[in-house]
Amino acid sequence: MMEQNPRRRFWMLGPMIVVALVSGVLIGKGWERTGHATETYEELRTFSEVLTQVQKNYVDETKVKDLVQGAIRGMLSTLDPHSAYMTPEMYKEMQVETKGEFGGVGIQIGVKENRLAVIAPIDGTPAHRAGIKAGDYITKVNEESTKDLSLMDAVQKMRGPKGTKVNLTIQRDGTPDPLQFTLVRDTIKIESVKSKVLDNIGYVKLTQFQEATGRDLAKALKQFKDQKVQSTILDLRNNPGGLLTAAVEVSEQFLPTGKLVVYTKGRESKKDEWFAKGKDQMEDSPMIILVNEGSASASEIVAGALQDYGRAVIVGTTSFGKGSVQTILPLGDGSGLRLTTAKYYTPKGRSIQSTGITPDIVVKPQQPTTVAKADAKPGEKEAEAKGARSGVGAPPGKEQTSAGGKAHEEAAPKNGAAPAAAAVDASGEPSLEQDVQLQKAVEMLKTWKIFKELRPS
Repeated sequence: MMEQNPRRRFWMLGPMIVVALVSGVLIGKGWERTGHATETYEELRTFSEVLTQVQKNYVDETKVKDLVQGAIRGMLSTLDPHSAYMTPEMYKEMQVETKGEFGGVGIQIGVKENRLAVIAPIDGTPAHRAGIKAGDYITKVNEESTKDLSLMDAVQKMRGPKGTKVNLTIQRDGTPDPLQFTLVRDTIKIESVKSKVLDNIGYVKLTQFQEATGRDLAKALKQFKDQKVQSTILDLRNNPGGLLTAAVEVSEQFLPTGKLVVYTKGRESKKDEWFAKGKDQMEDSPMIILVNEGSASASEIVAGALQDYGRAVIVGTTSFGKGSVQTILPLGDGSGLRLTTAKYYTPKGRSIQSTGITPDIVVKPQQPTTVAKADAKPGEKEAEAKGARSGVGAPPGKEQTSAGGKAHEEAAPKNGAAPAAAAVDASGEPSLEQDVQLQKAVEMLKTWKIFKELRPS
């Protein structure tokens, strides 16, 4: 049951992992009804007996704290991949991540088809530069299988002090042999909003949904208006999501006041709705949203809302399909509980869970055109790759997994793996010449007026 608290932040963890501060405690219905409470206490008595027997008879000495935390993790693992327990250290780190800063290799992860999947590599990070792509499956971390790892545990294993290394074994569709990556950890701050003008078209890329994303987007759109740009491209590719509130603040930049942006349904069909508050800056100017398999959660909320109202044309490939909301609940000892509390729906009632947003116009990315050297040594730079998406971890938006920054050295994938052709220019921004999806968006906006005149009234 979700507690109504104005300080709470919701995420759609896509996994990277991102979460918000909340105050309050989770109170389940079972504790409100005498019959259910009795049943609960009976089961807890069994748990206490098992705990006592383990402490008394297990071959090695055990610590009660470790046993209890293990039991909690096991309990949450029976719910869904996004519900997890956070130690006090993990909880503190997540609070920092909400501000857009975290450490690691730059991968946001999630669970897809019961496997640990890359939602998206973060632009400019060790993972991105080494060629890890959205849709990759992580089978091992430092030679340890990820088969039975929770999202939070996987994230923790990929994090560590700046300058240290982590080895990842990747299974990629279409590649018969596993790929080996050695990444050097770093600490970065994520700039969630990047903008520029392309041929009198305002281009904005959102990398994640953080507390400041709506405010920073508003500044970029104001600059577009001052420059009298005629149309807008909103790039949500490889954006794993983040804060639900940030998704609403982004959507209302393009919708008139009073429009429903998203609603959630929790236990017992409890319904919460979020409406635009009249911040529409671009009025009804032509707009295209770019998505791919790395667009998840909050990204899907924005794309779904604007698609439902016919406000934007969606271009790219089907998004990730993460339609659940996680709430972060603080516990008394400084630890935290990340719990799936609701599913979200687009204004027309579409659930995106496991299906994603289907583009109005499907445009697949350009196929790889370069081949990496096998067994490259650390420090050898290969063609930069533009990834596609998903995650556990902990970046902003409260729903992802991840970390990253520029690496002092990184290894290219072994076994002759070919990273995708570069889709960014020297500044890290999109390269129009090599980004076929962006090219399509620009072409459509240039001919928008012609298509509009052909459309029947």
